[in-house]
Amino acid sequence: MSIRDNLKRLLAPRHLAFVGGRSMARALKRCADGGFQGQMWLVNPQHASLDGIPCVASVADLPCGPDAVFIATNRELTLTCVAELAARGAGGAICYASGFAETGAEGQALQVRLLQAAGEMALLGPNCYGLLDYLHNVALWPVAHGGKTVEKGVAVLTQSGNFAYNLSMSDRSLPLAYMASVGNQAQLGVAELMDVLLDEPRVTAIGLHLEGLKNVPGFARAAHKALERGIPVIALKTGVSQIGAELALSHTSSLAGSDALYDSLFDRLGVIRVSGPVSFMETLKAAACGNLPAGPSLTGLACSGGDAGLIADYAERNGLSLPKLNEGQRAELAQVLPGYANLVNPLDFTTAIWGDREALERMLDTALRTPADSALLVLDYPAEFTGERKECDLLLELYCQALERHGKTGFVASAFPELLPAAARERLHAHGVAALQGVEDGLAAWGRIAHYRARREALLADGQAALAPICPEAATSAGSLLDEWQSKQALRPFGLPLPQARIGHPRQALLEARSLGYPLVLKVVSADLPHKTEVGGVALNLKDEAALAGALDTMRDSLARHAPQLRFEQVLLERMAAPPLAELIVGIKREPGFGLALVIGAGGILVELLKDSRSLLLPTTDQAIEQALRGLRCAPLLTGFRGGPAVPMPALVAAIRAVADYACENAGQLLELDVNPLLVNAEGAVAVDALIRLA
Repeated sequence: MSIRDNLKRLLAPRHLAFVGGRSMARALKRCADGGFQGQMWLVNPQHASLDGIPCVASVADLPCGPDAVFIATNRELTLTCVAELAARGAGGAICYASGFAETGAEGQALQVRLLQAAGEMALLGPNCYGLLDYLHNVALWPVAHGGKTVEKGVAVLTQSGNFAYNLSMSDRSLPLAYMASVGNQAQLGVAELMDVLLDEPRVTAIGLHLEGLKNVPGFARAAHKALERGIPVIALKTGVSQIGAELALSHTSSLAGSDALYDSLFDRLGVIRVSGPVSFMETLKAAACGNLPAGPSLTGLACSGGDAGLIADYAERNGLSLPKLNEGQRAELAQVLPGYANLVNPLDFTTAIWGDREALERMLDTALRTPADSALLVLDYPAEFTGERKECDLLLELYCQALERHGKTGFVASAFPELLPAAARERLHAHGVAALQGVEDGLAAWGRIAHYRARREALLADGQAALAPICPEAATSAGSLLDEWQSKQALRPFGLPLPQARIGHPRQALLEARSLGYPLVLKVVSADLPHKTEVGGVALNLKDEAALAGALDTMRDSLARHAPQLRFEQVLLERMAAPPLAELIVGIKREPGFGLALVIGAGGILVELLKDSRSLLLPTTDQAIEQALRGLRCAPLLTGFRGGPAVPMPALVAAIRAVADYACENAGQLLELDVNPLLVNAEGAVAVDALIRLA
């Protein structure tokens, strides 16, 4: 049986085993109390029973190989137990013990032995809290947890056991189908778990709390599978700061790739990135029911002008449109609502009809008879002692019924997070209506999910998401630098447009210039001098032989002063390019183990000043390249700034594609590549400088 098959057993077990002491007896009891119906065994060689639970003396004494096992012993005993379970044909095991790869070389060696012992058995951890499975009432978990049985819900994968524990305890009514603490990801990582969880139709969304990824191509394949199936993936990625990155590395030894490349990876795969635990939770809740909005238009409902104003502001901030009510709707609402009601979207339906079932139904039917993709009701419950919650309950009941009648996707958000009580949240979720806490966070979450659908269709049509990222191995040396001429000649066969040029000894320059024609650029050529301008190694706009002869003498003298070790034996003559509309830099960023990225940005002297760039993991598509160009702050210079000429976008994309194609073909040895600047004008693009470093 393969690891994947055994992982399926672990995620839908028929029987469980717990290996350890009294804490495992309590864990077994929690599964029984939670409703798990299958057989369960407690394995402990030192006790006949613990807390009233009979003990099995050893793994060998179990009646069969369990589908799922929680091992809570020290790391040495964990190794022995994993080997015994694998020999018995167990499905999967969670290794709670720490002291493996996260501790250094000795721990890494132990982790290798652990993997060997597991064989084809699925292995989660080590150094992890375990697995909560609320579809099957399984808690392979060392302590108490706050979740409960669900019919469907989200799967959360996290590298932090404490984050998982706190999320299970949070009072937000997130329907959790699964939660796994992945720890060191020695065998099963985020990618492998996602792939199998996506085969479970009751999983409606996937949440990722990441410090780093160990298997970027595998993650990309799993995320593309999620995209194809319309299952949103929401990611909270930590380690953005330098200190955060160092903490992540010391915690799970899994951080790889700069934060900009994570953005690029998530963007190409439609992964929704959030900034913190609250946005993570609320965005998952917006997707948890599986009723995703068809688009970003919204009908807003509130019983106060203040709440309607909040809807308007936060909808605009999150790209959610509010279609106007038509004349018929306004006429019907005028018959139900008081004269002072403002008949617009978002609608303040006032408290005048509060508790009036018939009036509320008429108002809801009229307001929801709209082409808007979804609806929002803002509602805050009063304290229970007021005795006024029944009116809120009535409104929620009627709202859910009206959504169903009109075939609308909808959600409810409270202005204050704590004023949407658990009973109301559970009632809403039972109707497939998201219950979001805090109107600001709620509309932000809904905006992310509403835009996901359109983004998904575009990504699937473009095809970029289906391309597995190229992940080069770490280089073993600093490599060697090609000079400018060699770099350009390496790129020429791939279609990079270059100026007309001649290369030769300085004394041949005047003769070569006659065949080339003026005006010209003169450059010294040497792999030992990648940055030529600073030492006088470049002369521009030479209009005749006298200018060229003078530039040769000046260059020789300048190099003798600033780079005396350099032999002035080779120069490059190029036709002077026409004045550009813009200068771009096109480069390749190599992150070993993570990806090879194409970087496009404002070039020339503006590279460091503007820091205006976009990164695309390779391989990529022409459409993605064009979108990256249009996303630059300097993009107006390319598209006809102030009525000026525009750059022919297909020609520019083709020039950048040449760099990407070269990088893909030479990924194994390419360490560094810069084309800077790539001059662009109304005729197209031309690369006037290039640098390549190869292993």
